[in-house]
Amino acid sequence: MRQESLEKLKILAGAAKYDVSCASSGNKRPNTARGIGNATPWGICHSWAEDGRCISLLKIMLTNYCIYDCAYCINRHSNDIPRTAFTVAELVELTIEFYRRNYIEGLFLSSGVARNPDYTMERMIRVAKELRLTHHYNGYIHLKSIPGSNEALIKEAGLYADRLSVNIEIPTEEHLKMLAPEKSYGKILQPMQLIKQGILQSKEERKAFHSAKTFAPAGQSTQMIIGATPETDRQILTTAATLYKNHNLKRVYYSGFIPVNAYDKRLPAIHEPPLLREHRLYQADWLFRFYQFSMDEIVNDTNPNLDLEIDPKLGYALRNPHLFPVDINKADYAMILRVPGIGPRSARLIVTSRKYQRLTSENLRKMGVVMKRARYFITCGELTSNSINEIKPEGLRRLFIEQVKSGQKAGGPKQLTLF
Repeated sequence: MRQESLEKLKILAGAAKYDVSCASSGNKRPNTARGIGNATPWGICHSWAEDGRCISLLKIMLTNYCIYDCAYCINRHSNDIPRTAFTVAELVELTIEFYRRNYIEGLFLSSGVARNPDYTMERMIRVAKELRLTHHYNGYIHLKSIPGSNEALIKEAGLYADRLSVNIEIPTEEHLKMLAPEKSYGKILQPMQLIKQGILQSKEERKAFHSAKTFAPAGQSTQMIIGATPETDRQILTTAATLYKNHNLKRVYYSGFIPVNAYDKRLPAIHEPPLLREHRLYQADWLFRFYQFSMDEIVNDTNPNLDLEIDPKLGYALRNPHLFPVDINKADYAMILRVPGIGPRSARLIVTSRKYQRLTSENLRKMGVVMKRARYFITCGELTSNSINEIKPEGLRRLFIEQVKSGQKAGGPKQLTLF
């Protein structure tokens, strides 16, 4: 590899690290006799395969030149930083060489907006198109869609990329205008809608013609920066829920604000990103996507922000003690899902298994229920633990917080779990 390309790689890979909206989950593109690489269904960007392998992604920017001056961005036009750009040929060669050396299994390509949105988007598409058609590369490709690009370019991008994404960036348009005056929700939501339509149209065409081309088969995603502006968690999650509903997004990524431009007085004076808040938002996002929670059950006018000390599912249970304990042998699926320590898989097993026998705590353990958490919120068979009604919500909250602290002192895992 040429020294010039290596220098560009150092700059542009570093500039891309602030974008978290990349994962290849949900798509499988098998290899062909003439091709190289394949996209796996497990995920690529620093994810783990079912057999324990780390699956890696080349996460890179086409260029860090940008015509915009967004307050929160390291690549903003007014920053005095080293600037460079890959040619299409250089980036294609880099991807293929990294793949052949087994460094990567996919490409995540974003870019600053150089010259204008159409110019930048056209060059990004050329990278994906050359990989697919010239090198017969069948690995995962994720392209960032540039707001303001021509409709035809967005449609062409979906023919070569597994996933497309458009970053909403700030949870409310009012604060987006304050920090990024050149941008607007209108320009951001337009390509989202085009991608949604392209995906739906592609699915219908493939029902009629199996040989019809797929369009962004792994869907689309977006990213919101958390903590750069004063929105409540309710405002953030409401925006996310609207995007899921109106644009069929696969994922909304929450990125804790990193203070890279501390000199800009429009930004909050913080020293490190709000990682715990980011984690709680992911947990809440999971609840309304997979646990049948409504938004008001997670955050509402009385509780507009998530409790940082306990997860949002436990927070819901402690705020609603009148709903517990739940009789595992009688409650419906939706209510069982609301019990801390019980996930969708365990809830389905419970509903199915109780048709044939009365369930006990031992049955629940074998189904994967986390009994050290669930036992305070359920009744079943011989279970004799005091419930939330005897211990009271305040007492249970202290108990769970102490358990977490004890685990940390004992050298427990530093990686936060979902629940």
